[in-house]
Amino acid sequence: MSKLDTTMMYAIHDALRRELQRIARITARPNDDPRRILRTAAGWEMFKTYLRVHHTSEDDALWPEMHQALADRPADLALLDAMEAEHAAIDPLLAGIDAALADRESGPERLGDLVDALHTGLSGHLRHEEDEGLKLIDATLTEQQWQRFGQLHGTRVGADASRYLPWVLDGMNAERIAIIVGRMPEPIRTAYENEWRKAYAELDLWKARSHT
Repeated sequence: MSKLDTTMMYAIHDALRRELQRIARITARPNDDPRRILRTAAGWEMFKTYLRVHHTSEDDALWPEMHQALADRPADLALLDAMEAEHAAIDPLLAGIDAALADRESGPERLGDLVDALHTGLSGHLRHEEDEGLKLIDATLTEQQWQRFGQLHGTRVGADASRYLPWVLDGMNAERIAIIVGRMPEPIRTAYENEWRKAYAELDLWKARSHT
């Protein structure tokens, strides 16, 4: 049984998988310009922002603590190195997709392969982290260290919490939402129920905007 509460970690992973599926569907549409949708829709920028918040928070608050604790365990250090290498492979793919979105000539030809590579790489990393990484995290970190990671993550989301929380919970079943929201401070619960959820729905994340 896990000693650390990883509920939000799994919720974030599921949100990233959901958005990967949406991005893949957009780029597979034969009758639309996926470059215009990704370039102008709020969904692509939010996906990149929240993915980077998640990964940089792990890079800064999880892996250093674990490297120190596992200094005499080479097999476990190899797993951490793999986690970090998988992170490092994601940013160039995001940059490549952005470059393809801006390139009117060869961008359309490159976009599909780049999105496929992002889908494969990030999905594989999330699965690897869940299958092996989280077990090692749970066995290594203290509750206080885990909470520091959560606090750093929250600080980096910052003022965007009103969009971030509904984004994480988007498409989640009501029972799971109730568990997650029920653990939040009362002002956040109230804001989510009364304001944030509605405002997020009105964003229509993957609708192309008229501006570029």
